[in-house]
Formats: sequence, C-alpha cells, structure tokens
Amino acid sequence: MKTAGRARAFVTVVSGLPRSGTSLAMQMLRAGGVPLLCDDARPADADNPAGYFEYAPVLRSARDTSWVAGAGGHAVKVIVPLLRHLPASHAYRVLWMRRDPAEVIASQERMLARRGRVQEGGLAPERLAAIFAAQQEEVAVWLAAQPHVRALDVSYGALVADPAPCVAAIDAFLGGGLDREAMRGVVDPQLHRNRAASGRADRDPRS
Repeated sequence: MKTAGRARAFVTVVSGLPRSGTSLAMQMLRAGGVPLLCDDARPADADNPAGYFEYAPVLRSARDTSWVAGAGGHAVKVIVPLLRHLPASHAYRVLWMRRDPAEVIASQERMLARRGRVQEGGLAPERLAAIFAAQQEEVAVWLAAQPHVRALDVSYGALVADPAPCVAAIDAFLGGGLDREAMRGVVDPQLHRNRAASGRADRDPRS
C-alpha cells in the first residue's frame, strides 16, 4: 500500500548543482506519489520540456522562510546557496543530486548556446569543474553536520543508466510506499546526453 505524501511530516528537499538532474528528481517524486511544492513562474522550455518544478517563494529564503511552515509532506526544489537558510525548526530529507562537473559544464554550455548566449571572460572549464567538485563536497559535509537534516546522494549518471537501484534507495530514504514503477518510468536513458568520459555533448538533460 502506498503511503500518502502528507503522512511524511518532514520536508523533502531536492538540491544540487545546476543541470544535475534536480528537475528530473522532482518529476520522479511526483510520479511516485509525493505532492510537490512548485508553481509555473518558470515555464517549461526546450531545456526542460517537463518543467523546472520551482517554487518562487524559495528564492526569497535568505530573508523569508515562512513558506516552510506549509511544506511538510511535500517535495520542494532548493538551490544550493539557499540550503543554509532552511530553518532548523523543521526536519528535512535532502536528495542531493550529484553529477560529474565536466558534464554539468557541457550541459550549461549547450543550454546557453541554444539561447544565443555565450559566456565570455569566464573561468577555464577545468578550473570551473574543480570549483563545482569542491562545492559538492562542501555541501555534503555541511548536510552531514545538520541534526535536523538527513541526506541521500543520488548519482545522475547511475540514475539514468539503471534507475531501479536509485529509485529503491530514494523510496527507502523517504519512508517507503512510493510507486517505484511510475518513478522508473519517468527516467529516459536519452537524458544522459553530456557524458564527460565519451566526450558526447549532443543534447542536454533536464536540470
């Protein structure tokens, strides 16, 4: 029997670097039966055909976290810089989406190119990848030190290559009762389109 999303008193948070699969994770949670806290302030586009699943009040969390009071039992997407502003008065289970920094950069570059934008005067890809890798580790250490937070690392590459083990881990982490089959059905192997190892960068994944 599937557990109703509202029975989960904690807040399910999805976070990670840009282009690391956070929107895919939100889509999976919705399919699995977890109600989402999101709006249509940022509509779907060619980069995220299924939508971004963002919630505008989250972006104001540095000065206003009143939205958290109604977030229990829901999943919400929180960008990395705002994780530290989540009030310790609530319990959180964080799906921390991890992706090879080189793939993140390739995906971002493709997205900017599609939009006719080019990054000029920026850091070299190798330096930027190192910064992203360090940021991932810094956040992981911070998450582990918070008594009101439990976190699960989810590898984007592993998820799209073989969804079943990742879906099972997510279901167990969130207390069980999710529709695993529906969650697996959301994952399209074609999403993994910027592989650092193979040098492919022909299409972009969902962020």
